[in-house]
Amino acid sequence: MYNVMGKTAAEFMDNAEIERSLAVAKEKAKDRKEVERIIHKASGFGGLTHEEAGILSYVEDKELIEKMFATAKQIKKHIYGNRIVMFAPLYLSDYCVNECRYCGYHHSSCMERKKLTQEEIVQEVKALEKMGHKRLALETGEDPKNCPLEYVLESIKTIYSIHFDNGAIRRVNVNIAATTVENYKRLKEAGIGTYILFQETYHKPTYELQHPKGPKSNYEYHTTAHDRAMEAGIDDVGLGVLYGLYDWHFDLVGQIMHAEHLEAVFGVGPHTISMLRIRDAGDVKKTDYEHAVSDEDYKKIVAVMRMTVPYTGMILSTREGGAYRDSVIELGISQVSAGSATGVGGYTIKTQQPQFEIEDHRTPIEMTKELIRDGYIPSFCTACYRQGRTGDRFMRLAKTGQISNICQPNALLTLKEYAVDYGDDEFKQMANELIERQLEEIPNDTVREKAKSYIAKIENGERDFRF
Repeated sequence: MYNVMGKTAAEFMDNAEIERSLAVAKEKAKDRKEVERIIHKASGFGGLTHEEAGILSYVEDKELIEKMFATAKQIKKHIYGNRIVMFAPLYLSDYCVNECRYCGYHHSSCMERKKLTQEEIVQEVKALEKMGHKRLALETGEDPKNCPLEYVLESIKTIYSIHFDNGAIRRVNVNIAATTVENYKRLKEAGIGTYILFQETYHKPTYELQHPKGPKSNYEYHTTAHDRAMEAGIDDVGLGVLYGLYDWHFDLVGQIMHAEHLEAVFGVGPHTISMLRIRDAGDVKKTDYEHAVSDEDYKKIVAVMRMTVPYTGMILSTREGGAYRDSVIELGISQVSAGSATGVGGYTIKTQQPQFEIEDHRTPIEMTKELIRDGYIPSFCTACYRQGRTGDRFMRLAKTGQISNICQPNALLTLKEYAVDYGDDEFKQMANELIERQLEEIPNDTVREKAKSYIAKIENGERDFRF
């Protein structure tokens, strides 16, 4: 049944193909020369096949795993440099008709439900802008009656209209339920950034077990949602698995097969891949899941994903704890959330049950300081979307490593904005020293001098420069 160009999930996400790949991978992972060949191939920045990723997932030799980690770091630095993009989630509604077993919002939960009014959204966004955020990931439960698409579209319009002090949300990514081509067209017209939808697990029997009731129980409709979004003209889509629902090797290979499918059909793979692990969520406990992923295996998942899909933006949420999260970032992560609230009204009202428990409670300023100490450039950049560098235009730059020539100066400009508008004295000193060093590393003389000019203008109160 397997056909990477197939139009149905049964074709491009053939579970038998995943099982076949993993059966071969278990044996080949014992062949040191084969593993070293795959690692060397990945170091050329051209990615790997799902079969090769499966082999790396079973490697147990510690020396080879360290080589994998080193290669993942090298790839991330080549494609994206040292920048780490910052964002925050914004939960609009926790009404949901689905019965997802792992989610705190499942329909039969006794929790009190809430949907933000437009006035409450204004207050939430002002709170986020006060933290310095420029990029949001919009989150809702699925409930056509209490949270229709019209409400989401109105909310997006409200969010883009709010300008608090020097704050402004410049990009809204959207994570809502699978829908129709026509509805995806409406989302595109509303000016969204990336459309994100998590598969949770690609193992069909487990998917159906974890989604017993509600629209999300339809595996075929859910798994083909990204195709419909791209058919509707949304250039950038994001994938995500909730590792721990089933054997992580299976879901890793499935996620990569999904990326291969999008690349084959549309010429553009996933703009982002979210790296998620099962966490406590209301009356749901992660200890109830026999496939829960260990810290060491999770690091391997992140490294293999970066080696296999080098061009994608890899996202790490506040599900992971602070110190451990920092150790995972270096293996290929390029985007992190900070100061996150995972409940409706979580930034101002703070009475609703969160969708899941977070482990990293650092504020954005604390997180950015730590990133600078670790040698990264915290970035609040949204330039690519606003300059039309989306879809295949972005991918051409990412796959060749040229995107870092744009990302680096844009990251420095937004870091300067953040330092001036939100930084304390310690942060301003840290940021200014970093910016001064990094400006001199910009290879293009014209770009370097222009960036310096923009930095001076930001100091004098001007905002929103970009390359």
